[in-house]
Amino acid sequence: MLRFTLNRLVRAVITLAMVSLLTFTLLQLAPGNFADLSAITSGATMTAQGQRDEVISGFTSRYGAEIPVWQQYLIFMKGAVTWDMGPSYKYPALTVEEIIGNAFPVSASIAILAVLLALAVAVPIGVVAARRRNGWLDNLLMFLVTIGNSVPNYLMGAFLLIVLVGGLHLLPSGGWDSPVNMIMPVIALAIGPMAVLARYVRSAVIETLREEYVTTAIAKGGPGRTIMVRHVLRNSLIPVVTVVGPIVASLMAGTVFIETMFRIPGLGQYFTGAATSRDMPLLMGTTLFFAALLIITNVVVDVSYGFLDPRTRVERQKA
Repeated sequence: MLRFTLNRLVRAVITLAMVSLLTFTLLQLAPGNFADLSAITSGATMTAQGQRDEVISGFTSRYGAEIPVWQQYLIFMKGAVTWDMGPSYKYPALTVEEIIGNAFPVSASIAILAVLLALAVAVPIGVVAARRRNGWLDNLLMFLVTIGNSVPNYLMGAFLLIVLVGGLHLLPSGGWDSPVNMIMPVIALAIGPMAVLARYVRSAVIETLREEYVTTAIAKGGPGRTIMVRHVLRNSLIPVVTVVGPIVASLMAGTVFIETMFRIPGLGQYFTGAATSRDMPLLMGTTLFFAALLIITNVVVDVSYGFLDPRTRVERQKA
């Protein structure tokens, strides 16, 4: 188990390094940069070449953009490791780590609430569908789950805005000054994970119901509710728990459209602003943070699964 854990940690570090290098390379190859955009938006157009050159020169000297590209990459990676990535181009009064520190709790709260809502709905749906397997209720629930899994979260967000805001006038259209503002973003984000988790629960319950200890308990005439809760659900939720972590991490990385749509000051909105303004440090910082979050979550899930299910430890020791 220790060797497996160390192996996963080494792979995680290598993957993160490759993500950072690929992201940095693509951003360098992308047309346009923050200095050019600043020159244009400040009024220093091509008709005033001297002003344009002055703006660009001031930018490059301030942020060290004149040094070789490979040195810029090494400097940024050193800052990422020491959590000192320097100021943002678009928000010069804030450092990249300050922006991430302020925005991350917002994105995390929405993602966690969305997963909790998804679990609260998906577990009963999965259990009922498994107990009525191949029946009309199972087919109906799985049909609805398939629809939910097919609808993008931004489309669900737009639908909620049209119905709950434009039609019924029940909720505010966006913002982050009241708990009520969280209702629509959480629902929009929860639909996809709800469908995924419902399928996981259904498959896990069906597989557990076939186990010998469950069929023995049923044959002995044990109470159905006790068998379902004590034997079936307890063992069925082990594989489900292992996918919850990655779902939370992926939701935080995928809130870009939702946060922009509902004007939520989370990482997704800052990422969008950085992309449109070519804010290199903030783009690198948020991308690397999202990647690290996903990678670390997967490592934790892989390791914890061995403790939750002893059978996997035996298989890994044999491997």
